[in-house]
Amino acid sequence: MKKYMMIILVILLASSLYIAVAATPEQTVVAKLDKENITIYAKEKDGVFRDFKIDFKGKSYSRPFWVNVTNPAYAPQIHYADINKDRKNELIVILTKGYGTGVLDQEVHVFHIDTNHFEEVLVDHPMAIINKNVKASLTPSKAEIMIGEKHDVINVKELKLLPETMFNEIYFGSIINYGVKNNQLIATLHPQLSPGAFVGSVVISYEYRDKMYQAKSIEFQLEA
Repeated sequence: MKKYMMIILVILLASSLYIAVAATPEQTVVAKLDKENITIYAKEKDGVFRDFKIDFKGKSYSRPFWVNVTNPAYAPQIHYADINKDRKNELIVILTKGYGTGVLDQEVHVFHIDTNHFEEVLVDHPMAIINKNVKASLTPSKAEIMIGEKHDVINVKELKLLPETMFNEIYFGSIINYGVKNNQLIATLHPQLSPGAFVGSVVISYEYRDKMYQAKSIEFQLEA
């Protein structure tokens, strides 16, 4: 009986995150899409925005665990587009959790919406996609990136990097940048060879498959 009571409590707690709530005086507008009547509110606390509320076409939903930096240049982004080709728009919210020289940490939240549901859908993390689909190697003379049958080789010597500053392997996670282009959810990562050396970009295009957003295509572009 205790086991079932715990399950019920967890379900009720999860459901409560979507109960309609009103904006509090401490919450300020951090993003807005006027033509679609979508507004996002949050509270500033400890130098970041927390305790978010989504006002979607007159209905409000709480997202207390979201985090976004307060720098206006990295304000939350709202997109409302049909990214799963079902002829209905999805709500996409992009948050920036951190930034700096050679660093950009973003996360994306996608919601499927109909008359009775406001449901967040899982998006496969770009680094999980990279780890499953991309092979890479790095030596003082060359960097190699292999995606499927495509094999790109970069002449490291032309970059004139100091050998002592180079990583042991190519790192992909310093910059994770989400966006929506032509009704397509994409994530862009920049392969890093040393603390200050990035080369090209890996662009992941997503599709809705098996009840989540997974990689549809992965492409390395030498020119970032």
